Formats: sequence, C-alpha cells, structure tokens
Amino acid sequence: MTHTLDDRAATLRELLERQFDDHTGQLTELTAAARQPDHGGHDPDTLRRLVEAARQGVADTAGALQRMSDGTYGVCERCGDDIPTARLEIRPSARFCVPCQQRR
Repeated sequence: MTHTLDDRAATLRELLERQFDDHTGQLTELTAAARQPDHGGHDPDTLRRLVEAARQGVADTAGALQRMSDGTYGVCERCGDDIPTARLEIRPSARFCVPCQQRR
C-alpha cells in the first residue's frame, strides 16, 4: 500500500503525540518517585538521569510538534536539506539529516 505524503505526516504526528504522552507520563512518575524517601526504588544518580532523559524526551517531541505546526518539520536545521522520511520514521524528533548529525 502506497502512503501519500499527508499519510506519512499524519502517522509521524500521531507517533510524536504518543511519544510526548509517554515521556510526560514517565516524567510525572519519576518526579513522584523523587519525592519518596526511598526514591521509588532508584538510587539518586539513576533517578536524576532518568528524569533528565524524560525531560529531554518531552522537549524533543514538543520541538518536533512545533516544527510541524511551523511548517519546518523534516528540514535539517543545519544544511536546510530535507531529512529523509526513513530517518524521521526511525527518529521522528530528528532535527538534522544524518551527515549533519554526524558532524555535530
């Protein structure tokens, strides 16, 4: 079955929205765990890293959704070329094409 560009964009938007919800839920759970005397069973360093990863996930997906709204989604922020759809399907929040990402 052939997907149109609109179908792919809708699928990527749905994926990003799910990821945003997942990261937000994880951040909420981890924040609650941080308030517990036993840190929810995590050692403090691990918990801090998990919270940071969840925050980064929220920021990355929110940024991608904003780029979709702005009409700049799928365009490399460094070189301005289109980011291949295959890359966006693997990493929907990608801001850079693979060559530019490797240079970073």
